[in-house]
This record gives sequence, structure tokens and C-alpha cells, in this order.
Amino acid sequence: MNIFNWINKSCASLKGKRVAISGSTGGLGKELCHYLAHLNADLILMDRNRKKVSSLEKELLQSHSGVNITKIKLDLSDMGLVKSAVSELKLLSPDIIILNAGAYSIPRCKCNTSLDNVFQINFASPYYIVKELLPILKEKGGRIVAVGSIAHNYSEFDPDDLDFSTRKKASLVYGNAKRFLMFSLFELFKGEKEAVLSVVHPGITFTGITAHYPKLIFAIIKHPMKVIFMKPKKAALCILKGVFESTDYHRWIGPEFFNIWGLPKNKALKTCSIKESEKIFTKAEEIYKNIKDNI
Repeated sequence: MNIFNWINKSCASLKGKRVAISGSTGGLGKELCHYLAHLNADLILMDRNRKKVSSLEKELLQSHSGVNITKIKLDLSDMGLVKSAVSELKLLSPDIIILNAGAYSIPRCKCNTSLDNVFQINFASPYYIVKELLPILKEKGGRIVAVGSIAHNYSEFDPDDLDFSTRKKASLVYGNAKRFLMFSLFELFKGEKEAVLSVVHPGITFTGITAHYPKLIFAIIKHPMKVIFMKPKKAALCILKGVFESTDYHRWIGPEFFNIWGLPKNKALKTCSIKESEKIFTKAEEIYKNIKDNI
């Protein structure tokens, strides 16, 4: 498959559009940036690693002449940096925000919001960014592209342990955070006419986020993973598709076959009831208000 032939046939020019992307230097993020630059978008790279983002900027400028790049330091575990990044984003007025950054199996701690850091990185901070930028996006007819995960299937809303801080299993903790992000945004955008939402997922692919196993085990499984699952170059197309196609209530865009292989397809989600979705949204709004007013 020639990926750029697919992009040219399936996507439109983004000339004149500002696209902000978090986690821009990761496996999926880097591929996305190249695809967006190919489509002539102006890029806002949001990342915590200044060295990596500068290297990516150089790489993009070499590969795509004339691409316009702005860099914002963003660490989703640090609400001070999140709020600073939001202030910069408001001045830049992006047309599209891609919530791509995430963290899976990392050392656990409490953030200054009193939330578990995995929950903060994958849900609370991205949700805060959406809430703060939504008025600007509505003025421009803009779009949020939220990267979900099939791991959301592993968890279920727990009002007594919202951030799963008592859980130890990484798939549960990460899945719960992604479940919060996906379904709170479905509720937030329900009936929204001025801005649009695309919930997407890449299936299973070999990136830094999958390199969480012990070194010996990882050395054994990494090569089969590369063979069995889609490479980031192809998996990133599911996220790119979300830049051009919105998702209705409780639908998402992901790999066509078993949510793991194939080109992007818009499919119904049957993994969360409306009642649970509404409960998640209520708690999401409470968390946002607390962060906005008290952090």
C-alpha cells in the first residue's frame, strides 16, 4: 500500500489551517506530523521534550519545504504547564486540536490536582484543554480529534475510585482514563453544532507506549509485535481520518478489522451505556471546575 496515495485520495488540503497536536514526537505523533505537513497544514507541536521537538522540527522542515511550525512546551502531568500551553493556544487560535499524547505503564504518583498521574495525563488535562479552547473552536467551526483506545473496554466507571488510583494493573488504569476522555467528550459535544468531535483510535501498534514490559520480555515480543500489528505509519491513518470525518454520539474511527488491522472505518461503540456515559460526564465537569477554580 502506498500511504501517500491513500492520503491524496482520502484527504483534502489543510492549507491555511492551524493544527495543534500533543505528543508530536511519539511514534504515532511523528507520522501524523509528516502527513499533516504533506497536506500543507500549519503545525503547532505540543510536547514536553524540547530536544525531541526541535529534532522533529528540523526533520519536518527538511522533508516539507515551507511548512510553518510553532512549538509549545506541554507536560500533561503538570497543570501549571498545561494552563500556560492553553494560554498560548488561545493566542494561536488553532482550527484543529489532536489529543494524541498518552501514557500507559509509568511510575505512579499523585499530581498537584490530587489525581493519579495516568488519569491526569490521559484524561483530566486533555479535557481541560478542550473545555478552555472550545469557545474558539466554535467560532471557527473547528475540530477536536481525541485519540481513544481499545483498552477502554477493560474498565468500567467506579464512583468510589474515579482515577483508579487503587488499581495496579496498567491496562485497567489506562483504560479507565481513556474511557473518561472518550465518553465525557461524546456528552460534551452532544447537540453541538458549531464545533465537531472525532474520536479515533489506532488499534494496536508498536510505539513507545507499548515498550512497558520488562526488558527481557520486551526483547522477545517486540519483533513479533512489529510483524503482527500495524506499523505506526499505517495506524496513524486512523487518527488522520478524524481530521476530515466527524464521529456521531458513541461512534469512533479505527482499524476496519477487529479494531486492530486495516484502513480507517467509522463504527458504532457498544461498550458504554448512555447512563454510564452521562455519569462520566458529570464527574468530568466536576474535575474540570475544580482544576479551573483551585489549581
